[in-house]
Amino acid sequence: AALLDETELVMLLSAEEDQRDAILEIHPGAGGTESQDWAEMLLRMYTRWAARRKYTVEEMDFLPGDEAGIKSVTLRLSGPHAFGFLKSERGIHRLIRISPFDASGRRHTSFASVDVIPDAGGDIQLDIKESDLRFDIFRSSGPGGQSVNTTSSAVRVTHLPTGISAQCQNEKSQHHNKETALRVLRARLYNLELQKREAERQAQYAGKDAIAFGSQIRTYTLQPYRLVKDHRTGSESGDVDAVLDGQIDQFQHDYLLYRHEQTR
Repeated sequence: AALLDETELVMLLSAEEDQRDAILEIHPGAGGTESQDWAEMLLRMYTRWAARRKYTVEEMDFLPGDEAGIKSVTLRLSGPHAFGFLKSERGIHRLIRISPFDASGRRHTSFASVDVIPDAGGDIQLDIKESDLRFDIFRSSGPGGQSVNTTSSAVRVTHLPTGISAQCQNEKSQHHNKETALRVLRARLYNLELQKREAERQAQYAGKDAIAFGSQIRTYTLQPYRLVKDHRTGSESGDVDAVLDGQIDQFQHDYLLYRHEQTR
């Protein structure tokens, strides 16, 4: 059965970009520490999932939260069909729990957005003119007092014709940050090309709503009951701990089947 599943999966991952590495970004929604903590829980979930698949995870950019959690993170996940599997994760993820940050123990709803784009790599020919790029150098905004903040090494690159930009402030080296930002920018421009080719994907991106109610793809409920439910496929799991520990294969598989049915 496992072999059949694997064969079926490969059949479902037939798009040219499905076999590429993935660039994954997580951003917390409104709600301060609460959503920043949720964003970090998602980061752990994807890191555990990647480790189980023996994928390589490279942290391209990371901005810590004020008290806990993260303000944003960009990862590159490398391994067979990384983008193909992770495209199921694009959208708003909602968490319902008793907040560990609320002294009165009330139930809170937090949101975080996950975006996944295929890594263009070095073999994709993208016609990017040097004159179309603008580089802005600024200081990293991490925790105070670290040497990373004392020099202006963070880099933002903007592709002027499209307005698409990418930034990196991970390394002390401006050169390294520039390389990383350019790589993310190339991936975004490649993704834009793919969107143009597939009008159906264009429609999906038009539906990228605010990080709030109504636009979520999956809800993770820890209280008053325990359930993870995917709103696109109806797929659900009562083992919330396993899901948050990276066991999201069933959700991905069901999503690929759902997409396959939709595009037939």
